[in-house]
Formats: sequence, structure tokens, C-alpha cells
Amino acid sequence: MDYVRLGRTGLKVSRLCLGMMSYGTPHWRPWVLDEASSRPFIRRALDLGINFFDTADMYSRGVSEEVTGRALRDMAKRHEYVLATKLFYPITDDPNGRGLSRKHIFEAIDGSLTRLGLDYVDLYQIHRFDPDTPIEETLEALHDVVKAGKARYLGASSMYAWQFARMVYTQRRHGWTEFVSMQNHYNLIYREEEREMNPFCRAEGIGLIPWSPLARGFLAGNRQRGRKDATRREEHDTFGHGLYYADADYTIADRVVARAEKKGVLPIQIALAWVARQPGVSAPIIGATKLDQLEQLVAGLDVTLTDEEARSLEECYVPRGVAGL
Repeated sequence: MDYVRLGRTGLKVSRLCLGMMSYGTPHWRPWVLDEASSRPFIRRALDLGINFFDTADMYSRGVSEEVTGRALRDMAKRHEYVLATKLFYPITDDPNGRGLSRKHIFEAIDGSLTRLGLDYVDLYQIHRFDPDTPIEETLEALHDVVKAGKARYLGASSMYAWQFARMVYTQRRHGWTEFVSMQNHYNLIYREEEREMNPFCRAEGIGLIPWSPLARGFLAGNRQRGRKDATRREEHDTFGHGLYYADADYTIADRVVARAEKKGVLPIQIALAWVARQPGVSAPIIGATKLDQLEQLVAGLDVTLTDEEARSLEECYVPRGVAGL
């Protein structure tokens, strides 16, 4: 496993980040693994050299954080892993239990730390942009979270580039702790981030940790036109159903399969290799509900693409509307 700096920071993270949305309770989503089934994935990830784990308070409505925290405390020393979590979405029905208000930020970080069983998280991320809260209120509260020792770094996730730029420059103007990472929607099927967000982050030294680098499994080579039942997750993934499934998406997936056959590797390894080679990408966030998937993705880090091979995968891309915000 290789380790890289997260953006311009001195923090070293594994070249892959394990996303923890798949681990928690199936009561939240039918495809989510329970705690007993989740622990072997965390153990194997650590054995393979992954030191970067990403969860969120809304995953399994808090249970993912509980499962993640217990497993990492049992399996590793605190200095051996980098733990990220996120806030924004509600996990209660309280009207103040969502968004990025000062009240919710302070309550959310304390709730996450309690569920994780930790004194601090390494990376605290805003899951989405909150149009109902002044950005100054949000950014000062996040700065105070860092100064209180409850988070080491700050990150953000999907939003428009102009919104992120406003936030970064507002942090800089006030001398508040700045975002060091952007967790955005980016893969061979969805490349709209190349227009503004990715160049902005590269220019500012902000590390990219893309979510859904395999397009929620769409690039695994098992999708059929007109169907949405290749996996249990696909059957129930209503959010994902709104992201992909255009004719051009299948064309790209077919290109990935064909390239994988030529190189003697798996389609998911080709898709991952393409994301990993993109400028500014620190650590794509992967998910796995089968142990062999996890091992295949780690092995996929050794797969490289020539410029010509990458162009052959990119040339049939069709611009599309913004998705994933």
C-alpha cells in the first residue's frame, strides 16, 4: 500500500479509503451488513494497509459510527488510522437536528465522538452545503470544533464549486481553519467535476477523495440495459438510480469491460485505475460487501493505464447535468 499526503497537509493516508456506509444495520438499508458481518472487512482493510476510513453520522442513523469505532478500537492503535466522519443530514426528527447551524455542529460532533468512542476525529466533513445557514456561522463553528481538539482537519463534500470557493476564501479572510479535502462525485461516467471543482481544488492544494469511483458498481461489468437488479444494493439504491443508466453510461461501461479483457484484469480495477491517475486525487473512497471485492480493489492499485488507454475510456463521455448534490 502506498501512502500520500491529503492535499497540501502533512497527513498521510492510504491510496484507498474504505467507505463505511455498507456497515451498520440492514434495518437502515437492506444491503448494509450488520456488525458481525462488517468486522472482517475492517480487519482485512487494516491488514492490506488501508489506514483511512470514512463514515458519517447519517449512515445507519449512527450505527455505522458505532460499528466503526468499536472495530477500530479493538483492531488498531489510535495513531495507526485516519478516521473521517460527516454531518449535515438528520438522524433525528428534531428541526435543529440537521444542517450546518452552530447548534447542530456542536451537537453533531459530540454525538459522533460518543458513538465512535473517541476523543477526536481526524477529518470532520460537511456532507453537503446548507443554503439555510450563513456560511460565516458554519465556518466559525467548524473552526471552534478544531480549536476545541475535537477534530484535526476539516473537509467538505459535494456542492457547487462557487459555493466551495466562497467558503474557502471566507475561512482565509477570517483566519479560520480551512478545508483540506473535497469528497465529490467523480468517476468515468460522471466527470462534470472536471469543469470547475477539480481544477479549483488542485489550485488551492485541496485533496480530492471522490465518492463512488466505480459509479456504485455500474462499472463492474455486470449491468444490463433496462434492468436494475445486478446486486442487492442496486435493487434498493433509489439514489443511485437517479445518477446513472443513460445510454452513454452503458457505452462507457462496455469500454471498461473491453479494456479489462485486453489487460487481463477486472473492470473494477480499470475504473479505479482511471480515477486514481487523475490529477489532485488523493484517495478514492471504495465500498465492499464481499471480501474478494476489497482485495481486488487493493490489487487494482497496481493496474496502470497509458494515456492512450485512458483516452479510449474517456472519448465516449457525454456531458450531463449536475448530479449527486
